[in-house]
Formats: sequence, structure tokens, C-alpha cells
Amino acid sequence: MAPGTGKKKEPRSPATIENRKARHDYEVIETHEAGIVLAGTEVKSLYLGRANLVDAYCQVSDHELWLHNMDIEPYEKSVHFQHERRRARKLLMHRREIDLIRRKGQEKGLALVPLKVYFNDKGRAKALVAIARGKKQYDKREAIKSRETRRELERGE
Repeated sequence: MAPGTGKKKEPRSPATIENRKARHDYEVIETHEAGIVLAGTEVKSLYLGRANLVDAYCQVSDHELWLHNMDIEPYEKSVHFQHERRRARKLLMHRREIDLIRRKGQEKGLALVPLKVYFNDKGRAKALVAIARGKKQYDKREAIKSRETRRELERGE
């Protein structure tokens, strides 16, 4: 086959990893954007969307914000350097923002939950961290009921 006659590859866009379970289990009060410190091949795996946020949580310790239990699969084309899948990863924010999050996170019933990991316009990995309150079982049922009634109204019109 002559060069230039084959199909052109579309530029691949980075994947967005969402924690859909968090939206179901928590009532989001406010959100903050933070950068993530990643090692080597973690960036490539994250770019391909090979990560999971289901059991992940955030914690403030020593005026630093950490993302725990986020699962990033090893990059399959890497031979030498393989990262730990569920290691703690540092989140980058200004000190004032971290102190604010720490104070709000200490209130009774509030948790720091990662909602989304994505790449911004400049190609930097970012995490969307939420200060959230856990929902009770009846709150979840109420949300499902209102969603279903909204869908039925949209179908009927």
C-alpha cells in the first residue's frame, strides 16, 4: 500500500474517569479542582481511561491533600517501570484551599470524595474533589423517584 492512501488516524482525546457511585451515595455541597502528582506510566494509563474511582477517598494530612485508593491499571506497553495500582497520590492545591477543605471536612457527616479525574485544556491531569454529605436510604429512593417522574413527563410531551 502506498504511503498516504490508508485511513488517517483521528487524534485521540483523553478519557474522563467519573465516580458515578459517589453522585448516588453523596449529596455534593461544593467542588474544588486539584492537580494530581503522577509517576511515569500512570499518565499514559489515565489518558487511556484505565482507572477506577469507585472506592477512592481524599484525606488532609500535614496540610497536604491526598487521594487514596484510586486504582490506575499498569500501562501494558511498559516493561521496566510499573507503578503501584492503589498507592496514595498527592493532590496539588493552594494552602488556603486545603485549610478550607480540612475545616469543612471535619464537620460532622461531611466527607471528601473525588468525583472526576480528567485532563484540562493544557493537558494536565486534574481531579474534581467534592465536599459531600452522605445520603440516607430514603434520600436515594426519593432521588430515583423524582428522576423517573421527570423522564415520564419528558416522554409524554
